[in-house]
Amino acid sequence: MRSLAQLSALRLTDDEAERLTSDIEHILQYFEQLNELDTDGVPATYYGMDLVNSSRADEVSDTQLSRESLVELSEGGNIAGQVMVPKVL
Repeated sequence: MRSLAQLSALRLTDDEAERLTSDIEHILQYFEQLNELDTDGVPATYYGMDLVNSSRADEVSDTQLSRESLVELSEGGNIAGQVMVPKVL
């Protein structure tokens, strides 16, 4: 558990490490039980609900902006055709 905590950048007390070790052991035991199930003939399921992608289709369009539009967007002009935007990070 200590090596896992170190890899995860977690600082655990001895009590926390013991509890987590026990929890992980129970989880692994449950997975072992699941591995014993006969899943022959069961189709693979990636998502349990019948959802349809509601995104629009990609369409190619002419999106070139005029020089005036670029000046308005950058609030101070543009440099070599690039729009100036505020830093995010």
